Amino acid sequence: MRRRRGRPLDGWLVIDKPSGVTSTQMVGRAKRIFDAQKVGHGGTLDPLATGLLPLAFGAATKTVPYIMDGTKIYRFTLKLGEARDSDDADGNVTEVSDVRPTDDELRAALPALTGDIMQVPPVFSALKVAGERAYDMAREGRPPELPPRPARVDRFELIERPDADTAIFEVESGKGVYMRALARDVALACGTVGHITALRRLRVGPFTEADAIVLDKIVLNDENPHASPELLRPVSTALADIPAVALTKDEAVSLLHGQALSLVDLMDRLPQIDDEDAPIRAMEGGRVLGLCRREDGFLRPVRIL
Repeated sequence: MRRRRGRPLDGWLVIDKPSGVTSTQMVGRAKRIFDAQKVGHGGTLDPLATGLLPLAFGAATKTVPYIMDGTKIYRFTLKLGEARDSDDADGNVTEVSDVRPTDDELRAALPALTGDIMQVPPVFSALKVAGERAYDMAREGRPPELPPRPARVDRFELIERPDADTAIFEVESGKGVYMRALARDVALACGTVGHITALRRLRVGPFTEADAIVLDKIVLNDENPHASPELLRPVSTALADIPAVALTKDEAVSLLHGQALSLVDLMDRLPQIDDEDAPIRAMEGGRVLGLCRREDGFLRPVRIL
């Protein structure tokens, strides 16, 4: 079997992505800088966007879905009066308007875009239509008709109004919410058009700006040609927001062998969760064993780490 190139590193690296590069390019840079075998990311950021991009090394790639399911916080700047085909500053102007809503009018439009909503994704997105990427079709001059998709927006606030053409918002959301679509839709709801000129991600699941590093500031030299693995956070960091149950040594052994545990035996230790399908983090002391779910009176392993 062919040996994979690079070091077998495991853990999370939270980087502050600069504007003008893709998430995939940042993964490639990190892979080279750390000489790592396997690297993925926990949620794409548009090239224009900056901010938190969690990178998963090795075994951490198993926990990517739990990062992507976590709460995200964004701040974006909406330029009013000008629509663009990409819904951000990288696109071409498609429509203009002289209408400039007041602060009160902008705020009045937000409740309809908050909660469980149906959102039409931007045509410049990675969604597939009949096997083709929507952005490829849009670039070729045949933008697809994308149907509305369910989205969850927990908080949508106007936080600053620098001038009549500009409004700055902060959004707290679940996965799969397009900030470019929110910007487009709040402008339309106010009888005008608009697009995003700046977008920054402030939080992803348990990761905040305080956790982020600038990849280009990692110093390499002849003595240290690759970044230190000590910069990586433990794989379990991604699961910090998930409620935990403490297991005995014998229970841990059973779980690691794929066996389900009786909920009756765990009753005094189980976290109080309203959602029966919510994942539970199995712990033995300070060690994360994996993720489980409650099912038919048992705690069953879903993902062993």
